[in-house]
Amino acid sequence: MNLNHIVYISRAVRPLTDQDLHELLEQCRRDNSKNHITGILFYSHGNIAQLFEGEPEITEALFKRIKRDGRHSHVQKLIDKPIDVRSFPDWHMAFHPLESVGFSQLQGFLMPDRVPAPPSTLTIADAMLIELVRLAVFGTPTEQAFPALPGPTSV
Repeated sequence: MNLNHIVYISRAVRPLTDQDLHELLEQCRRDNSKNHITGILFYSHGNIAQLFEGEPEITEALFKRIKRDGRHSHVQKLIDKPIDVRSFPDWHMAFHPLESVGFSQLQGFLMPDRVPAPPSTLTIADAMLIELVRLAVFGTPTEQAFPALPGPTSV
């Protein structure tokens, strides 16, 4: 099977409520299942990042729809390339819900601190980019933050 994956980042034109995110999750599940699209979407405080994969003509058409979608601004494609195997066999969405009650029960929803490491099917470069995108969307957890670099020393 001929496959392609696209990674993009964008900004939401307005903050999404938990209800908006729930509806988006359901819409994406329905549409992506019908079109055999898999991947992962990150959302936090207006920042959106997504990797989706599928047949090239479908992924390209999907990206064109996303660019025209009035809910997005500043859409930037980071990766668009052929792949041998899907890295995300199911479609997932990770976001910071405003109220976590009930969202933990949603299949395909991941709390930001529960996002798994990038799958081994990704190239090292793509895995690093996905991790950078995840960090850009969600930030670095304080307990994992890099320690401060030592100040300049006198010679």
